[in-house]
Amino acid sequence: MANPQQTNYMTEQEYLQQEQQSDLKHEYIDGQVYAMAGAKASHNRIVGNFYRKVGNYLENKPCQPYMSDMQVKIASKYFYPDVLVDCSNLSDDSTFTETPILIVEVLSKSTRRADETTKRMAYMQIPTLLEYVLIEQDFVQIEVMSKNHHWQSFKYYLGDDIHFESIGLCLKVEDIYERVQNSDMLEWLKNKTSQ
Repeated sequence: MANPQQTNYMTEQEYLQQEQQSDLKHEYIDGQVYAMAGAKASHNRIVGNFYRKVGNYLENKPCQPYMSDMQVKIASKYFYPDVLVDCSNLSDDSTFTETPILIVEVLSKSTRRADETTKRMAYMQIPTLLEYVLIEQDFVQIEVMSKNHHWQSFKYYLGDDIHFESIGLCLKVEDIYERVQNSDMLEWLKNKTSQ
């Protein structure tokens, strides 16, 4: 999330109309519109890995993953999470959901503050949300907050397995970071090949 696009207040309806016609994505928080920043290759690899593994696992099941073009609406806020899972059988023309069970954000320097504060607080107000996941892109660390554990934070590193209770899937940390070439992954791969 960047600085507000404009200082004038925009209604929710004006935002939704503008967003459908815009080539760029914007998030909306209580009348203010924020342009979305572009992402690095490592960000896209992490998002793609997570989405693919979750999508394969959920095949022929009622829940479905969505990538960063599906918005989450919370009161008068609209966000574009990197990955979300929803089980409400959204219609084909839906552009947002209010009922995700899992939300994933990949952190960068430009998004960290919003993902760890504004979005975290907003997401935890969603009655259906069971897990919120923050994935670092520049080093290996995954933080999982679960409603079943009173939103306590659990951190995972290379060599760890993560059980995503919301969908019943277990993933290895290194699989989420497949093809990512940050220093942690390069060292991990070097150590694995030398063993």
